[in-house]
Amino acid sequence: MYFKEFDIRWSDTDANRHLANSAYINFMSHTRMSYLIENGLGQHQLAKHNIGPVVFYEHIYYFKEVFLGKPVKVSLELSGISEDGMFFEFQHNFYDQEGKNFAHCEMLGAWVDLKTRKLIGLPDELKAILNELHHSNDFKILTKEDTRKYHKRPVDLT
Repeated sequence: MYFKEFDIRWSDTDANRHLANSAYINFMSHTRMSYLIENGLGQHQLAKHNIGPVVFYEHIYYFKEVFLGKPVKVSLELSGISEDGMFFEFQHNFYDQEGKNFAHCEMLGAWVDLKTRKLIGLPDELKAILNELHHSNDFKILTKEDTRKYHKRPVDLT
C-alpha cells in the first residue's frame, strides 16, 4: 500500500480548529500525484499524451477530529479501473500518529484528452502504472455504469 505523511499546518485547519475539509482534499490529491510521479506518470508523461485526470466525486467519511501540529498518514489504494483505463477509483484512509483510522474517502475519476476535452482510455504503459498500485479488497473492473450509480444530473435554473 502507498502512504504519504503530512504535518497539519495552521492553514490546514478551519474555524473549529480541526483539520478542514479542504485539507483532506488537498492531502488526498497530493498523495495520488506523489504516487503517480514516483512511478513514472507525472506531468511529462501526461503532457506527452495530452491527457489529464478529472474527478467525478470524492466521498469522505469522517470518524474523529485531528488537530494542528499532529502528523497524519494518508493511504492510497486502487479500488477499480476500467478495461481501457479510462475510469479509475481510489480509496484513501487517514491515520493519526498512533495508527488510528480517522477518515476514509472513495474517489472516482477518469482521464480526459486535453485537446478534444473528451474522456479517453490510457495507453497501455500508463495503465500498467495504475495497475501496479496496491488493489483494495473490494477491487473491481469498472464500467461506464459504475460512474452513474448516483444518477445525479445537472439542474438548470432557467
